[in-house]
Amino acid sequence: MRKNEEKKKKKIGIIEALKSGDIKTLIASLIYFDTGFMVWLLFGPALGLFIAQELGLSPAEKGFMVAVPILAAALFRIPFGYMYQAIDGKLIAMMGIILSALPIIYVNLSPIDYTTLLILGAFLGVGGASFAIALPMAGSNYPKHLQGLVLGLAAAGNLGAMMDGLIFPPIAELYGWRKAALIALVFLAISFILCWKWIKDSSPKNPNLKYHAIFNFVVTFVSFIVVTLILYSGVIGISGKFGLLLLPIIIWGITCLLLSDKYRKALLKRDPWVFMLFYAITFGGFVGMSGSVAFILNGQYGFDPVLAGSIMALLSCSGALIRPVGGWIADKISGVRVLLAVFAIIALCDLLLGIMVPPAIIGVPLLWLLFIAFGIGNGAVFQLVPLRWPRATGMATGLIGAAGGIGGFYLSSTMGLAKEFTGSYSLGYIIFGCIALLALGILWLLRNQYLEWGHVKEKHDVPISEVVPE
Repeated sequence: MRKNEEKKKKKIGIIEALKSGDIKTLIASLIYFDTGFMVWLLFGPALGLFIAQELGLSPAEKGFMVAVPILAAALFRIPFGYMYQAIDGKLIAMMGIILSALPIIYVNLSPIDYTTLLILGAFLGVGGASFAIALPMAGSNYPKHLQGLVLGLAAAGNLGAMMDGLIFPPIAELYGWRKAALIALVFLAISFILCWKWIKDSSPKNPNLKYHAIFNFVVTFVSFIVVTLILYSGVIGISGKFGLLLLPIIIWGITCLLLSDKYRKALLKRDPWVFMLFYAITFGGFVGMSGSVAFILNGQYGFDPVLAGSIMALLSCSGALIRPVGGWIADKISGVRVLLAVFAIIALCDLLLGIMVPPAIIGVPLLWLLFIAFGIGNGAVFQLVPLRWPRATGMATGLIGAAGGIGGFYLSSTMGLAKEFTGSYSLGYIIFGCIALLALGILWLLRNQYLEWGHVKEKHDVPISEVVPE
């Protein structure tokens, strides 16, 4: 009898777990991140091939068209996370939705060139910055031992990439890419209403940071656009394509200088950098490949835009749906153990794709396995983050999320540059395979230290927002 009762409890465990917190906030956060992610990659798998054909873009220009919005989101996650420490997350989310809608309106009212695309990419990046708000907002009403599951579900907003591949290419084929982009406004409107009506942000706030945090975001946003244009113009003496590779370093420096002393001092410690490396590989791999894989399938295997978009949707859907599973597994055995396996798989797949240059019948399954590893790894990383930084989850999420986007920027841009200058994507795969091996080695050395706090065994604990720091 006791065994049967335990089995019943296990069967309803996930449902009861979700009911134990604010499920409306969780749903609204998921949809906010989903639509933000969708708009973020609008110039990639959704419409990138159509835009590139119209403007006659080179492989490197295609790579940067995808990479600039990815980088913008990465760097905006830092001031977004900073604002979240002082301002109701609902208000930040609604502001972000409005800003990310502006490029869609612009392209339907005015002609564009490549420079304009780079500027609009900054606005699309605000959609991707939703990550720094959606995750801590969703987790703020749930206990420690459910953070992997809850944050994994909230971060399943990565499904926005699947929507890009499925919804937009067929419409663009029939009516043009500008008209197809208008569909995104409908999704953004739904997200705006749900944020307004449903979200309750229970995270502790520090109102004293409010104006400094807003100033930080405004300066970062404007600086991103200005520095992008300067680097692309080549006025500093470096070719525009290679000059843009300096963009993350420059804007990261500006953003960090604007942070308060407390958060700048956090960057002097080891663990933030370790987790930024981990997420640069897992989420950077997911978003970078989501933005680039349609170009890879088209350029390497000759798939047409609609087929490439459909395959990309399948790959990204797999990675997004498996993310909550990664968080759930991490809750059970710790994200540390999960990540050790994930980095080994990523390194293996990347090196096989780079060294073998396999045909589509082998290459596409390897890409699918990569996306599965990315998704599980994303869930595992953010099972660990609120346990490591329980009272600064918003800021930690912003910093680590930024690193994820920077990883995606360098992946997309490196793949494009590799194709343009070597005629193959192999070098890009090999570089990122070696980086995954580096992360595997670092985590192996730190595994025992991290397991001391990274595996929550107690069944009854308090919401993460009530945890007192050590």
